[in-house]
Amino acid sequence: MKKQKVVLLGKGRVGKTSIFKRFLQNEFHDNEVTTIQPQYLEKQVKVNTEKVTLSIWDTAGQERFRGLNPLFYRNSKAAIMVYDITDQESLDSLEDWLAELKNQVGHKIVLMIVGNKSDLKKKRQVSIEDAENLAKKVGAQHFCVSAKTGENIDEMFHELAKRVMKFVKENKTPLNTTKSRRNFALVNEDVETKKKKKKNNDGCC
Repeated sequence: MKKQKVVLLGKGRVGKTSIFKRFLQNEFHDNEVTTIQPQYLEKQVKVNTEKVTLSIWDTAGQERFRGLNPLFYRNSKAAIMVYDITDQESLDSLEDWLAELKNQVGHKIVLMIVGNKSDLKKKRQVSIEDAENLAKKVGAQHFCVSAKTGENIDEMFHELAKRVMKFVKENKTPLNTTKSRRNFALVNEDVETKKKKKKNNDGCC
């Protein structure tokens, strides 16, 4: 199966980069540097007997760095929308992020809502019920994870890979729609050329 693009979304300091690095490099840094521009890495995930390569993009969360994010949403098959369980506003902001995403990719996309920092349960501000209600509202699946301890990180990405594979098989959408339109134009051009040749062959000259 071809590479499938996944984007990480959410406000600054919720731990998107930490989730990114925990899954892809098995690393965690307490003082992670703020993401200024999107970065990506790839990892192959096995689902039953099949394998899918996830091309995972970590996007900037702070408002002053968000301008370029929409350029990197295109052709995404899935989005992981991250909130911080100790910050209610980070959950509330996810619908704005989702609106920005769907403006670029439409409504056909696999969605995960992920509450990070589950190791800080004593400081929890976001109720699981609120998060799951939002997930249900937008057609997403909800996970609680900890980039610091690694809790549920692999499980979440494995479930994401499974849902992406199912989505791609059911929709069978090309990864590069621009290329598809170009091929369509070439096919039409070829058909028109053949019609003209046939017309000339039917005549005297």
